[in-house]
Amino acid sequence: MRRHALVAAIGGLALFARPPLLLAQQETRQVAQLRGTAMRLAKAEFSDARLRSLRAPTGFRVGVFASKLGAPRMLAVGDDGTVYVTRPDSNDVIALRDADGDGNAEVMRKVAGQLEHVHGIALRDNALFLATVKEVYRLPLSAAGMGHPVKILEGLPDGSQHPKRTIGFGTDGMLYVSIGSTCNVCIEMNREAAAILRARADGSERGVFASGLRNTIGFAWHPETGEMWGLDIGADWRGDNLPPEELNRIQGATHYGWPFCIGDRRPDSLFIGEPTGSSKAAFCRGTAAPALTLAAHSSPIGIAFYTGTQFPEAYRGDAFVAARGSWNRQVASGYKVMRIRFDSGKPVAAEDFVTGFLLPGGQSYFARIAGIAVARDGALLVSDDANGVIYRVTYEGK
Repeated sequence: MRRHALVAAIGGLALFARPPLLLAQQETRQVAQLRGTAMRLAKAEFSDARLRSLRAPTGFRVGVFASKLGAPRMLAVGDDGTVYVTRPDSNDVIALRDADGDGNAEVMRKVAGQLEHVHGIALRDNALFLATVKEVYRLPLSAAGMGHPVKILEGLPDGSQHPKRTIGFGTDGMLYVSIGSTCNVCIEMNREAAAILRARADGSERGVFASGLRNTIGFAWHPETGEMWGLDIGADWRGDNLPPEELNRIQGATHYGWPFCIGDRRPDSLFIGEPTGSSKAAFCRGTAAPALTLAAHSSPIGIAFYTGTQFPEAYRGDAFVAARGSWNRQVASGYKVMRIRFDSGKPVAAEDFVTGFLLPGGQSYFARIAGIAVARDGALLVSDDANGVIYRVTYEGK
């Protein structure tokens, strides 16, 4: 395995960094010691043999819904079964359709273009809502082809280290926008950074809903309780096993600890900054604890609650998570689809669901998964932006 650990001197302190690493100016002043290992895994090409090597529970089959898509990321499924896909690398959005019902998309068309780094996507009232780095657009759906997006939000915080925005509509009909931090660990100058914003569908009444969330790319609402759940990706350079990734119940007017706390309200001893008028220890006690934690650096960035009827009944109301995979860890974590079991609306355990994207030996992968969604037929769709594949997981019985 190739290891890369650059050592730079900042104020006479050792800084281990993945090249290239851009640190916020404030971070270089406030972080006394960073540690970790950068592992640059090699990308292998997709093949039918590698597809067959994927592992899933008994009765499940992993196939391909679409391929050769470039770098597909987030997914949204329309009432008619059309699958909408954002492609931030090509600044566009495509629509995929399985016209003959064989489980493979035969029809692809572009529905939006020239949206710089478009990433987040949501469907509501026969319109697509699309998030770029600093804007959110509304695009009325049109069978005729390319539509004309209307800007409803602008001036979102600068992307910097975490520019990929995600959006979704809550059970209250409001639009939620996740804004990642501008840095690894720092005190943000903009209160909208490292937060989840909320606004009306027309962009009005915008405000901060929850804060202290370093990078909650994946969030969704439980189909039975209506509660919002989000996956927060923890800081780098705290060692192989710290901090854990967090599954949080996202509530309004709540702080989730970043940048002062990691894991279960534990003060981050490597961050020199202190909250105004308090110590880190006291501040962390007043923040929200995670409901569940996942392996450090596994980067869970997509989540979808299972609302279909194709899978066995035991899966309904559980969440599926796309764990993109680590780079800041000696032994790779992630590179898999996970199932989070819920009982009476609360998460109780996490387990592997689809594995094998990380090749034996942990030196290379053939997929870095990102978006996840439930298709209209109850299959699970998972996007890979490394080799341009959207996988389709079906249940065929024991």
